[in-house]
Amino acid sequence: MNVEFPERFNMGDYFLYHNVEEGRENKVCLYFEDRKFTYGDGVRMSNRAGNALRELGVKIEERVLIVLPDCPEFAWVWFGAARVGGIISMVNPLLPAADYEYYLEYTRAPVAVIHESLLEQFAQAARGAKYLRKVLVVGEERGTFESFAEVTNAMPDECPRADTHRDDIAIWLFTSGSTGQPKAAVHLGHDLPYNAECYAKRVLGVSENDLTVAVPKLFFGYATGTNLLFPFSVGGATALFSERSTPEKIYEMIARHRPTILTSVPTMINAMLNLEGAARNDLSSLRCCLSAGEALPVELYERWVKTFGVEILDGIGSAEMFHIYVTNRAGDVKPGSLGRVVEGYETRVVDAGGRELPAGEMGTLKVRGDSAALCYWQAHEKSKQTFAGDWCTTGDQFHIDADGYHWYHGRTDDMLKVSGIYVAPVEIEHCLMQHESVVECAVVGFDAGEGLIKPKAFVVLREGFDGNEELADALKEFVKSRLAVYKYPRRVEFVRSLPKNDRGKIDRKQLKGRG
Repeated sequence: MNVEFPERFNMGDYFLYHNVEEGRENKVCLYFEDRKFTYGDGVRMSNRAGNALRELGVKIEERVLIVLPDCPEFAWVWFGAARVGGIISMVNPLLPAADYEYYLEYTRAPVAVIHESLLEQFAQAARGAKYLRKVLVVGEERGTFESFAEVTNAMPDECPRADTHRDDIAIWLFTSGSTGQPKAAVHLGHDLPYNAECYAKRVLGVSENDLTVAVPKLFFGYATGTNLLFPFSVGGATALFSERSTPEKIYEMIARHRPTILTSVPTMINAMLNLEGAARNDLSSLRCCLSAGEALPVELYERWVKTFGVEILDGIGSAEMFHIYVTNRAGDVKPGSLGRVVEGYETRVVDAGGRELPAGEMGTLKVRGDSAALCYWQAHEKSKQTFAGDWCTTGDQFHIDADGYHWYHGRTDDMLKVSGIYVAPVEIEHCLMQHESVVECAVVGFDAGEGLIKPKAFVVLREGFDGNEELADALKEFVKSRLAVYKYPRRVEFVRSLPKNDRGKIDRKQLKGRG
């Protein structure tokens, strides 16, 4: 598919500023609490934020660190930084001071925009920050820093656009840090618009009539795309909330704003279904629900559709590719699969030697498309392994069937070799999810002695079931009856909850230490 952008290009124009030029100045683009903002408001506030960054000394290609919950200021800083040619760096606003020390050193950001809830952590982190010049605080309290509102309100409403190139570095997207500290996938100015053209516009069919709500937060590229950039690229709207995502809050946002697209993750889909009285909630405004981050069990998909009558479009994306490149489509969902490749991208499955495998055989997924990152910052060897030529190696195990549908088998690092045969933990998890007693589960390997690795299941039970030895044996037999016998979990541990990372995925790192 041919997608081209002009040589002189600014992604702020692509996602925000074009809306005013196309006559949407008075159209509402963002809802937050009891406030609403038009595209005209968005341009003015983003210009003020951009002017403030420029006044504070941010130059083209210098990083701007955004540490905010979902709120209007997140959007204005994002677009303001793009306007002046800064490099956007977004991180979780719920971290300890030590993590912010790492991000300040790693990004060398001269300016950080934070929320007032982070004053204590950031005051500690900023003490030894060699490159940090200014911290702007969103909220009533500002501590020893400067008020974002006061600084930006003093700025003019017009902001000259930086003369940026489509291939300038424009944004860093952080990996989830499954091993070691998170690293930044370095993206160029055309990368995010490319995915918007291929996935958002041509697969999702996002339009100016869409209003989005998301479970994951804006610092996570998945939500940055679906809940800010994609609707803005076509003149649509988003509804934000700064509180933690809970089933109750998501139902409240749907009832209040009547969104057309819900961005979610499997753990929240499960939680929403398990909330008492779930079926009484009216989700009829939704034309689709998106899911990514982890493969969606068939059981959850079928329960969701039966309960709410809304399709879930499960897919896979990554920080390295910015967003989704394989997905199910409206009217074309194969439950259990992650769908077909997005036009404008290519995929293939390879063996350990890099040889492409035929349909049906499991191997490592590779993908290419023009939203691929340039590299990982300060990780040359890792960059060479991941970004080899045009192809990005995902580290995910897949097979592609004869019809082109992609089937996920787990992360390469999570695969278990049991009785000399590789086993995908996700297959065992999806099987266990079909048992009436199981709300949620995760499978990891444990050392059974003499270097032998066997599967262990951590299981969260539905109310009314007792986590006893009899039920553990029943779950083992349940898996044996549906999968190859060697795949059954040798141990079952019942837990109240499973640890999650900041993307809403199950944190298997913590569970592996409990094998």
